[in-house]
Amino acid sequence: MPPDGRKPRGVRHNRMETTMNNLKLGLAGAGRMGTPMAKRLMAAGYGVSVYDTNAAAVEALAALGAGKAATPAELAKSCDVVLLSLPTPEIVQAVCLGPDGLTSVKGASIVIDLSTTGPRTERLVASGLKAAGIAMADCPVSGGVGGAEKGTLAMMAACDEATMETIRPVLETLGKPVHVGLEPGMGQMIKVINNLMSVTALSIASEALVLGTKAGLDPDVMLEVINSGSGSSNATLTKIPKFVLTRGFDFGFAIGLSAKDIRLCLEESDALGVPMIVGGAVRQLLTVAKSDLGADADLTEIIKPIEGWAGVTVAGKKTQA
Repeated sequence: MPPDGRKPRGVRHNRMETTMNNLKLGLAGAGRMGTPMAKRLMAAGYGVSVYDTNAAAVEALAALGAGKAATPAELAKSCDVVLLSLPTPEIVQAVCLGPDGLTSVKGASIVIDLSTTGPRTERLVASGLKAAGIAMADCPVSGGVGGAEKGTLAMMAACDEATMETIRPVLETLGKPVHVGLEPGMGQMIKVINNLMSVTALSIASEALVLGTKAGLDPDVMLEVINSGSGSSNATLTKIPKFVLTRGFDFGFAIGLSAKDIRLCLEESDALGVPMIVGGAVRQLLTVAKSDLGADADLTEIIKPIEGWAGVTVAGKKTQA
């Protein structure tokens, strides 16, 4: 039973068997990822209402035609489907299950969680939503702000088949959805694995570029060689040339959020009894970078502590000129 004693409602997929543009959407979280996703959904013809504690972010979307909600409960009342793009597991839990949360009123019948909350929190939230008759699609995303703007996000959806078919057009507006499983938490599991692999590639590439620079090699030349061979990765192909060699460090994802994602992954590995020696080392480097630079520093700044220890700066020729 829900906390207020109401009987669980049945999930109302049938009310959404209509043209996709008649589907009323809500978005909780108008941050760096949520804002461009909201814009894409509106451009596709969806009616979108927005909730965020940042009033300026809500007003900016309202100026483009979005509706406004003062609380998650108010958002749920006006929508068929609510999408979450929130920074921490605690906030996801509060928005869904809190006193003014989505489960406190009758309204939306599906919640799509695009956040990275970790499998355990996702299962807990899904259970609370289910008790209130709301289906959950566990659907974290990868691709960063650029992917959100372009509609090219990788989307890892875990939910039942009926829910997946209802929300597929919405997800396809934002990127490429892959149905990874039926149970909440399965999308979160592949997401934290993906994020660990991504930041591991950036970490070792950063160490390697600092080593080569200390040895007198040119960073631009190093990347040309590495990207022509077996050492290439998204870090060497994109992150380092665009955001490190330029010294812009504006990839758009915070070190603190990355540290949270890696913590969630390693908590799952511990729970499952799977040792992750390399993952543990990456967590240590993130911890150092977060301590030195602050949680809001850009993830690509992870190279800075290594540069400091080595006494060199990794910069491209154009930046040095």
